[in-house]
Amino acid sequence: MNATTLPDVEQARFNMVEQQIRPWNVLDTKVLDVLFAVRREQYVPIALRALAFSDLEIPLQINGVDTCETMLAPKLEARFAQDLQLQPTDCVLEIGTGSGYQAALLAHLARQVTSVEIDSRLAAFAQQNLQRNGVNNVKVEIGDGSRSWGSTEYDAILVTGSVPTVPDALKYQLRVGGRMIVVTGEAPIMTAWRITRTTAASFETEGLFETVIKPLRGPSVSHFKF
Repeated sequence: MNATTLPDVEQARFNMVEQQIRPWNVLDTKVLDVLFAVRREQYVPIALRALAFSDLEIPLQINGVDTCETMLAPKLEARFAQDLQLQPTDCVLEIGTGSGYQAALLAHLARQVTSVEIDSRLAAFAQQNLQRNGVNNVKVEIGDGSRSWGSTEYDAILVTGSVPTVPDALKYQLRVGGRMIVVTGEAPIMTAWRITRTTAASFETEGLFETVIKPLRGPSVSHFKF
């Protein structure tokens, strides 16, 4: 690809991949192709689209309202997509939909994505983005998936916010051979892990890299006392 002849938006996308994402060891050609195919700017709130290809988290402000959630940095979204080791026949569970961009990346690499979002405003925003961009194999559901979601087993699970520890119930939603990517710990030290279910009762855990991301939102807890 000749970067000198690209229009401005495509030049910015090219620079994002070459300057941010490749240096973060994202080298899988299938994932790199998807990063060019999925138009990240279409998942960013309109007022912030100038930041679509920047190496930072983008606030998810919907109709002027700050949801207190963000899109992850592009290099992290790309690493998650690569490290799940997806196959075209895989069914994926994503906990935390956000803008829908990560789900769109996964949907281009797998057969079906079920994405669970606790904030109904974000769920609607993501659904609109996915529909507008012709992504038809993502099902957005509203609810708290921080512990588990239903009883279906999946080939891959991605948790897009950090958690103190990995819930056992979520691990057991992996099929044998299935992989989960999850970030645990507390700032400033967090670790991204790949957990693979090796048998019905055993798991293999591999540390991938250190990072810091916002905690996964769970149900609100009232601290009011009588």
